Formats: sequence, C-alpha cells, structure tokens
Amino acid sequence: MTFEAGVREPAVEAEEQHACRQVAITLLQITAGWNVAEGIVAVSAGVASGSVALVGFGLDSFIELTAALILLWRMRVGDHDPRAEARELIARRVVGATFIALAVFIVSEVGYILITGHEPEPSRVGITLAFLSLGVMPTIGLMKRRNAKRLGSPALIAESMETLVCSYLSFTLFIGLAANALLGWWWADLLAALTMVPWILEEGIEGLRGDSCEDACA
Repeated sequence: MTFEAGVREPAVEAEEQHACRQVAITLLQITAGWNVAEGIVAVSAGVASGSVALVGFGLDSFIELTAALILLWRMRVGDHDPRAEARELIARRVVGATFIALAVFIVSEVGYILITGHEPEPSRVGITLAFLSLGVMPTIGLMKRRNAKRLGSPALIAESMETLVCSYLSFTLFIGLAANALLGWWWADLLAALTMVPWILEEGIEGLRGDSCEDACA
C-alpha cells in the first residue's frame, strides 16, 4: 500500500498520540509530586521567616498542583470524546482563577507588611529551595510544553506555561532572599514578590478567557 508524501498512516498517528498522552500524564504526575513537597517547605519556611515572597511561592506550588490534578482529570477522556472540549475549557479557567487569587494574596500581603512595618527575616531554607527549583522546573516545563504542542491541547500548553512561570518565580525568589540574607535588604523580598504579580495576572486573565486552541497553540 502506498501513501502520498507527508501523509502518515492513521495507525502511526494514533500510536504517536497515545505515546504523547502517556508522556503528558507522567510529567503531570511528577509535577504534582514535586509541588506537594515544594509547597509545604516554602509555606512553612515563609511563615517562619515572615517572607511574603516565600509564602507566595509556596502557594503558587499548590496552584500548580491544582492545575496538574485538573489536567490529569482532563486526560482521562480522549480527544475525540464529546466531553474533551468542555474539560479543556474548565481546566483553563480553573487554572486562571487560581492565578488571580494568588496575585491578590501577594499584593495584600505586601501592603500589610508595609503598613505594619514587619520586616521578613533571612531564610536559608528558602534560598536552597529556590535554587533547587531553578534546576528542576525549567526542564520539566520545556518538556511539557513541547509535548503539549504535539498533542495540540491548549489546557496542557497553559499548564506547561505555569511551570515555566514557576522557573521565573524561582529566580526572583532566589535573588530576593539572597539579597535579604547577604545584604540585609529586607525590601528585596517584597520587591521579588511584586515582580511575580504581572506574570501571574497575565496567565490568570488568559486562562479565564478560555483561549481557543488556535490562540494557545500559536
């Protein structure tokens, strides 16, 4: 049997799609496990040191956990299932709503600290966590994004972007905590937290809009 150039056999196409779905599920499971540990450590260390940036980073980890669980729920149905499109939209909007909630929390906490004058203390645990996250999250995020584009899933692409945003948050968190620990610049912690907000809001708004696959896969 012959085929035109550039046309793949349906069986091969289905096999590739199945393989990509399995990769997506595995990466989501890894993300969920990592973020449980990361979130617990970050929030605990942040509360102990009074660091808004560290607490915000920890809450973002739980948001990523929520996103990963939502996407695992989404992946329980195939692309040709009539429920797939509805689950895509729900997944995107849930992730978007959690982003908005995180942004509101960070701004509120920064305002509270500025009003009360409570200065965050240095956190070696936070610095170590941010450093480790910088080594893990970019790799996972890029793998998820590349695989999500092959599947053509806007919800998976949005979730992979959330992981990549976490890499940026890890960097700003590391700089802020290191500046506080080494130079005594307590305000660097607040600045690091506020630097996260524009990225978080942008992702939240896009998620709530429920962008189409054409927009998200571009």
